[in-house]
Amino acid sequence: MADKKKDIRALSKEQLREFFVKEGDKAFRGNQVYEWLWGKGAHTFEDMTNISKETRQMLQDNFVINHISVDTMQRSSDGTVKNAVKLHDGLIVESVLIPTETRTTACVSSQVGCSLDCKFCATSRLKRMRNLNPDEIYDQVVAIDKESKLYFNRPLSNIVFMGMGEPLMNYNNVMKAIDKITSPEGLGMSPKRIVVSTSGVPKMIKKMADDAVKFNLAVSLHSAIDEVRTEIMPFNATFPLEDLKEALEYWYEKTQRKITYEYVVWDGINDRREDINALVKFCKYVPCKINIIEYNPIDDGQFQQASSSAIDNYIQALESNNIVVNVRRSRGKDIDAACGQLANKS
Repeated sequence: MADKKKDIRALSKEQLREFFVKEGDKAFRGNQVYEWLWGKGAHTFEDMTNISKETRQMLQDNFVINHISVDTMQRSSDGTVKNAVKLHDGLIVESVLIPTETRTTACVSSQVGCSLDCKFCATSRLKRMRNLNPDEIYDQVVAIDKESKLYFNRPLSNIVFMGMGEPLMNYNNVMKAIDKITSPEGLGMSPKRIVVSTSGVPKMIKKMADDAVKFNLAVSLHSAIDEVRTEIMPFNATFPLEDLKEALEYWYEKTQRKITYEYVVWDGINDRREDINALVKFCKYVPCKINIIEYNPIDDGQFQQASSSAIDNYIQALESNNIVVNVRRSRGKDIDAACGQLANKS
C-alpha cells in the first residue's frame, strides 16, 4: 500500500546512508539519492539515472516522494505569477512569484489555511487544515525558481514567507525547509535573501534569536495600540504588544538585525493621529523600517484602504523621526495574488 510507505524526503542524509548499508549496499549510494532529491529535485525514482534499475525498484518498494504539483498557474498583467499548488493529499496552497526590474521574489506558504484569525486576511477564513512539511515548502521555491528562469530569464533572488499560514506556528518545518533552501546541497540561497514574516508570536521570536537564525524578520503590525490591534487581529489578546516589544528587543540584542514592520492603513480603523503617534513610539524600541502596504479588499465593507492624505501623514511623521518608510504598491491584484488575498478561490 502506497500510504504505508515512508516519504523518503523525511530522512536525513545520514539515515539514507544507514538504509543502504542495512540493505547490503554502499553508504555513498545514500549521498547519490540525497542529491537527486534535494539538489536535482527528482520527482520519481525513475529520474535517478545514475542508480541501477534494481536499486530504483527497491526504493520504489520502500518509499514515496510526496512532491507537489502546480495545479493551476495564473499570470497577472503586471507579470506576477500565482501557483495553486496541489499537495500529495489533494489539499491546495498558493504561492506567488513577484518580479521587479532587479529581482524575482517567491512568496511561499507554510500552512494549509492559517492558525491565526486576522479579520482583514482571506487566508484566515480557511482555518488551519495542516502544517506543510519541509519538502512541500522547498518544492514551492523550486517551482518558482523554474518559472523565474522560464519567464524572466533569471533565477529566483529572494524568498518571503508571507503566503498562507503563520510560519512561526510551523516552526520546525519552516526552519528545516530554510536549511535545505540555503544548503549548498539544496538551492544554495543566501539566508540574507530570505524574510520570515510573522503576525507576532513572542515566544517563537525569542526562539529564533536563540537558534541564531541568519534570515531576516518582518512583523505584520498594523497597529501599535492594543485595543485597535486586538479588534483587527484577535490573537493579539493572547500575545499583546508589550510581549511582542520585549521579544523584538531580545531578537535585536541577540542578532543585531533590523526588523521590518508591515503596516496597512485602513479608513476609520488606524488612520488617526493617535495611531500614527503610537507607531512612531513603537518604532523607537528597536532599529526598524516600515513597509506601508496597499490594502487589497477581500469582498467585505469593513476594511477599506485609507485616503492618500492619511498615508502621507504616516510617512511625514515617520520620516521626521528618522524612521525609514517605504510604500509598497500591491502586485497581482487582478489574479487575487496580492497581500492578504490568498484564499484558494481555485
